[in-house]
Parts: sequence; C-alpha cells; structure tokens
Amino acid sequence: MQRSIRHKLIIQSLQTSGLLRVEQLADLTGASQVTIRRDLVDLEAHGALRRVPGGAARTVKDGGAVPYSVRITEDREVKARLAAAVAGLIADYESVIIDNGTTCHAVAQELAGRPITALCLSLHAAVALGSTPGARVIIPGGPVEPDTLALLGSQAIDAVRSMRADALVIGACSASATRGLTSTLYEDALIKRASIESSTRRILVTVADKLNRTSNFRFGVPADLTHLVITDDASADLLALFREDGVEVITV
Repeated sequence: MQRSIRHKLIIQSLQTSGLLRVEQLADLTGASQVTIRRDLVDLEAHGALRRVPGGAARTVKDGGAVPYSVRITEDREVKARLAAAVAGLIADYESVIIDNGTTCHAVAQELAGRPITALCLSLHAAVALGSTPGARVIIPGGPVEPDTLALLGSQAIDAVRSMRADALVIGACSASATRGLTSTLYEDALIKRASIESSTRRILVTVADKLNRTSNFRFGVPADLTHLVITDDASADLLALFREDGVEVITV
C-alpha cells in the first residue's frame, strides 16, 4: 500500500475508533509493525494523532483535516496534469494570485522559473515558486495557519485588494453549479472573494468530485469564473451548467 494512502487510512480509522493498537493497524494496512511504528512517529509530528504505549489515539476530531503532508502526496499525477493545464493559461510577465491548497501548490511548482509576478496565499506555494529564479514572489503579511501555511488574516485580504492581477488560480472545498463555490472556513471564503474581485481572469482548478459537494461559506458562483480546469471524469451535465454561465471548461 502506498505510504500516503496508508497514512490516510490510519487517520480515518482513528477518527472512527479513537484508539488502535499497532497490531490492529498492521492488519488493517497490510504493513509490518515496524512500518506502522514509523508511520505513527511521522503522523504524530504533524499533529494527526497521539502515540500511546502499543498504539495510537485520536487527536483530530471527527471530520478533522488530514495533514497537509499526507494530502500533498495524494493523486500527484492528477494534480500535475491539472497544474500543467492551468500554467498554459498564464502568459509570461503576467501577475497572478495563487490560492492555498495542494492543487494550487502543484500549479506553483509548474510555474516555477517563469517570469511572472505572483502573490502567494500560502507559504507552501511561495517556496515552490520562489525556490527557482524567474518569478517575483510576494507574500502578504499576517498570521499563518498551522500545517497548511495559508495566510488568511486581514492583512492578506488587504494585500489582495491592493493588487490588480491578470489571473487568479483558485481552489475550492466545494464547487456546486447550483449552490455556489464554497469553503469550510469563513476566513478562507473572505480572501477567496477578495481575490476574485481583484483578478481579470479567474481560474478554478479542482477535481470532479468537488462538484457534488457543498460547504458552509460561499465566496462566489460559477459566473464569477472565467475558466474551470477539472479532471475528465466530471459529469457532462454539471459542466454544461458552468458553460451556460460563460465559463470556459477545460478537462484533463
């Protein structure tokens, strides 16, 4: 079993059971007990669980987020395809706002080395883009969210509002054609809304299953977008609703 899938399975099992022994986790994943113990050390370091004698206990509440270090390793090939498609929509010397999240992180990696100006709403994206000469990287001030390293405070919103970007690369927790674009965090929704208002082209990059979800805080509607870059397993009927709102849909 792939390491990232094993980690996710361990976290999800603990959310249900609360406490599991090393032997149980080994049986569940098919990994050796030595491997499981290494996994528990890694996951505890990211706050995903608490090690106890002989096993691990839940620390993330039910429905809590899977650590970024686990999510970033999931579906790498899919995210790379999405990122390449998004990068093709951005010209050299343009200004870009790059949202937080693992798929937007992949876009930042794809844009590395390009002569663009990028306002990054996550330190993960800023490092990915700024580690290679070429781009001018801007980071807004304010507090940084643990784990995701997202910048969600009022200073970040002010920085976004002071910019007139050629393009916005944005993610969403949910992207329903009928219920709108939504986020699980109020602060995240605020900065996404400000980013939409500050950008000429608004590119939503996501996977197909997010079209069937909804979250608590709405930051926009499909008509706010100019482009939707999405995996090719998305429902044709749902994509048609985006096209009716004037959104250019690109499937990969």
